[in-house]
Amino acid sequence: MENPVNDFTAVNAEDGLSLSVVGDTYRLVITGEQTGGAYAAIDMLVPPQGGPGPHAHAGFQESFYVLEGEVVIQTKSDTFTARKGSFVNIPLGGVVHGFKNLSDTTARLLCMAVPAGLDEFFREVGTPVSAGTFLPPPVMSPEEQERLRSIAEKYGQELFPPDYFD
Repeated sequence: MENPVNDFTAVNAEDGLSLSVVGDTYRLVITGEQTGGAYAAIDMLVPPQGGPGPHAHAGFQESFYVLEGEVVIQTKSDTFTARKGSFVNIPLGGVVHGFKNLSDTTARLLCMAVPAGLDEFFREVGTPVSAGTFLPPPVMSPEEQERLRSIAEKYGQELFPPDYFD
């Protein structure tokens, strides 16, 4: 099947917009714009203590392949330490999940979102940065929480309180 946008796409290691999102740095490797909305690929750098809080998205499947380091991925029923070489799939249907880097080194994940859309969410909530640059996580004032919740909802996501899994 031919890609309706482009027959062939090649991306260098330094290509793609880098964004600071909740203190992590996400590089948009391949966007929905480039794949006709079929999928997006995101290179995620997660510093120690970094990672998104509990959230869900019923309309797309998300998977992670750990390239470096480790993250602890949590759902209501499972906790899994994903180390280098691990693969994690978050299926369609809205499983509430989150992950955190509990180690003392930066983790690097390749995230695939099918169909695309997560990339557009990151564009809207993120702050452009140089590749590999980390900004501190934003202060989660009530106004910032509402801003993120509203944008997440626009992209079919739901955010949950940090203590959701407790």
